[in-house]
Amino acid sequence: MAEKIILINDLRSSALQVPAVPEAPTGLLSDALGRPLHDLRISVTDRCNFRCVYCMPKEVFDKDYQYLPHGDLLSFEEITRVARLFIAHGVEKLRLTGGEPLLRKNLERLVAMLRALPTPSGRPLDLTLTTNGSILKRKAQLLADAGLDRVTVSLDAMDDTVFRSMNDVDFAVADVLNGIDAAHAAGLGPVKVNMVVKGGTNDDQILPMARHFKGSPTILRFIEFMDVGASNGWNMRDVVPSHEVVRRISAELPLEPVAANYSGETASRWRYVDGGGEIGVISSVTQAFCGDCSRLRLSTEGKLYTCLFATRGHDLRALLRADRSDLELSGAIAQLWRGRADRYSETRTAQTGIGQRDGARKVEMSYIGG
Repeated sequence: MAEKIILINDLRSSALQVPAVPEAPTGLLSDALGRPLHDLRISVTDRCNFRCVYCMPKEVFDKDYQYLPHGDLLSFEEITRVARLFIAHGVEKLRLTGGEPLLRKNLERLVAMLRALPTPSGRPLDLTLTTNGSILKRKAQLLADAGLDRVTVSLDAMDDTVFRSMNDVDFAVADVLNGIDAAHAAGLGPVKVNMVVKGGTNDDQILPMARHFKGSPTILRFIEFMDVGASNGWNMRDVVPSHEVVRRISAELPLEPVAANYSGETASRWRYVDGGGEIGVISSVTQAFCGDCSRLRLSTEGKLYTCLFATRGHDLRALLRADRSDLELSGAIAQLWRGRADRYSETRTAQTGIGQRDGARKVEMSYIGG
C-alpha cells in the first residue's frame, strides 16, 4: 500500500511575531512588492463531502482520515474578531471557503456577524462564499437573509458520468444546478461557476459547459489544473492552457476580450460577440498573475498563509487565545504582510519554462481554500 503523502492539518508553521512597538492600522498596508492587502479568504472547515480528484482524492482522504477536532477550529467570534482587524488594514472583500463551507453548522450566523462589521469608508464589505453546491439549495435563502452578497459554485462537467467520476461520491449534476437556481432566486448573484479543467479527464466538457451557461446570468470560469498541495498527482501534461479553452469555445461561440473589473482580478474576462454573456479564464499556471495578488488566507484553525502555494503558515490562533490585544494582533498582521514577497507562479514558470512541479511540500488547497 502506498504511503499517504500529506495531512490536511499541516503542522509546519511559524509563530506570528508581535512588534515591540504598538502600531495602529492605517488602512494603507503594502507587502514587500508593493501589493496592497485587499482580500481575506477564510476557511471555516477542513471537511468536504466530495472527493474531487484534483483536490481531495479518495486514496488520500479516505474514511479513516482524521479531521481537526472542533475545538481546534476558530470559533465564529474569533473569525469575526480577525476579520475586523483585517478590515482596519484595508481588506474590502471576505470570502468564506473550506473544505465545503456549508458543512460548518449554522454558517449563516457567521455571515450575519461579518455583515455587521463596519468599514473605515462606510462602504459595505464584499462578502462571498465558494461552495460545491451540494447543500446550496436548502441554504441559499438563509445565507442571503444573513447578508451574503453572492456565491461561487464549483462544477466540473455537464455530463453526469464525467461529473460523478470527478467528485467521486456519485453526486449528480442536476443537484448542483438546482443549488445554482436557488442562489439566483435568493439574490446571491451574479453567481459564478468554476470549472477546473484537467486534460484527458474533463476537457471534453468545455464546450458543453459554455453552451449550457451562455445566455444565462451565470458567469462561467475555467481554471487551469494547478500544482496545489501534494495529493492531486499534478503534472503539466494535464494542464489545458487558458488560451486553448478560449480557442475551443470561440471556434463555435465567438468571443472577444473584456477589460478587468478591478486590479488583481484573477480571471481574464471574455464576452460572447452576440451579447450572450461572458466567461472567465484563470491562468495561474501558464500566465501567472502574482504581480497584483492582494489575497491572504486564514486556515480553519487560525494559520495565515500568504500564498495559495505556501509551504508554511503563521499561527494567529496562538495569539488570539493568549489574550493579546487588538493592537498587538494588528501589528503582527501588518508585520507579516509587509514581509510578504511570494510570487510562486511566476518563479515556477521562470525556473522551469514549462511549469513542472518544484518538489516543495505545499499546503493542500482543501485546507486553506482556493
